[in-house]
Amino acid sequence: MPGIRRRSASENMRIGVIISDEPRINDEIRVSQVRLIGPNGEQVGVIATSVALNLAKEANLDLVEVAPNAKPPVAKLIDYGKFKYNEKIKAREARRNQSTAEIKEIRFRLKIDDHDFEVKKGHVVRFLNGGDKVKVTIMLRGREQSRPIGGVELLQRLAADVEEYGTVESRPKQEGRNIIMTLAPKGKKVHTQSEQRRRGDQSRAERQARQAARLAAKQEAQSQAAAASAAAIDDQDKTSETK
Repeated sequence: MPGIRRRSASENMRIGVIISDEPRINDEIRVSQVRLIGPNGEQVGVIATSVALNLAKEANLDLVEVAPNAKPPVAKLIDYGKFKYNEKIKAREARRNQSTAEIKEIRFRLKIDDHDFEVKKGHVVRFLNGGDKVKVTIMLRGREQSRPIGGVELLQRLAADVEEYGTVESRPKQEGRNIIMTLAPKGKKVHTQSEQRRRGDQSRAERQARQAARLAAKQEAQSQAAAASAAAIDDQDKTSETK
């Protein structure tokens, strides 16, 4: 509104004001007029804030300022508590679906025996199944550095053994005394999360169906009780008339 000046972020910081990302709601909205949006997205138009607050109270909703910098500010009628809950659920789902892959490291000696190789390969498979990348390092000692091909062959053997779970993201290369290869998961974690979401949706649908069935049964019982009560009253009236 003309004559009302909002403080800049730097001014707020200088005077020690705590800046909130939350929108202003209900009585926190101090402007005299707002451009109101109804609960279903309909454009109501520019009205007095006091009128908008009364409409919110009558509808048992909140008046939420959604565009404070517009002239006049835009406000919407919504159930703010429900809105915040849904936003929290969406944020939780987004965090759950984010790829949080880490890079794990497994080290091999060039002259590793078969048993140790299988043990370390098991660790690699476990990391890949968990959605993490794996940096595999072959440590060369002494004369082994003059024949790095042995390390490359060992890494290629490992990559072939775990190809069901991961792919080679970075081919074997020598860095100083070591030969390094990076493996990446094949997206199993993503598939697992999709399956979890599917099961979650199915479970919610089943709960909703059970709740609907219970509500229908309750309503049916109430209807039958009301009908029985009405019949009893009718019988009583007929008896009185007979007397």
